Amino acid sequence: MKRKLTFGITDCARYYNYENWFINTGKNVEVIKLCYQVNNINSIEECAGIVLSGGEDVHPNLYNKPEYLSLLNKKNIDDKRDEFEWKVIEKSFELKKPVPGICRGLQMINIFLGGTLFYDIPASLSKFEHDKIEEDDQLHTVNVAKNSLLYNIARQESGEINSAHHQSVDTVAEDLEVIAHSSSVIEGLQWKKPENKSWLLLVQWHPERMADQRSPFASGIKKEFIKRCYQ
Repeated sequence: MKRKLTFGITDCARYYNYENWFINTGKNVEVIKLCYQVNNINSIEECAGIVLSGGEDVHPNLYNKPEYLSLLNKKNIDDKRDEFEWKVIEKSFELKKPVPGICRGLQMINIFLGGTLFYDIPASLSKFEHDKIEEDDQLHTVNVAKNSLLYNIARQESGEINSAHHQSVDTVAEDLEVIAHSSSVIEGLQWKKPENKSWLLLVQWHPERMADQRSPFASGIKKEFIKRCYQ
């Protein structure tokens, strides 16, 4: 029997979607909610892997675009969460924990490493197929780069994913490379040079709540992450 795994998941409005996604894997799984209210940054040391979840917009000051602040809904920005998750990323990389970043998680890590965001996809790119419609995720095609971590997981050059975001990557951090996209929007990132670094897979969609959990763009990502956590 495999040893018990403990995962850390950053808190968000839909935190229990992420928690249940892993708890449903089996009895040998435990989850720790990482949040600034508890300030349990040191709990990362107990975790086999860390999940950076989705949620609010990242404050544009973090990616040197303060002019975007007046264009955003300030109710959708949580400075304390930004500050806490910055420390989560820092410590996770320091301890070389496997990390999947989901939606905001992708954006936050890209910013941490020096990248920037489009403050609003419709306004910046005139694309309208990514945000929710009446609280429901949209569905669209993602194209996957061959010889990428994601292609090795999915074994498909394209597939259907869900979408629920109005921001996306603009400038890609120097240490990252694009491994998936849909139209003009970046959908996946990985280390450009992964040698001597922790396992990292960043996706813009929400595998934890895809309707088709048999999809390799949902279950495949979770299985690969868990496998890396056992190594």
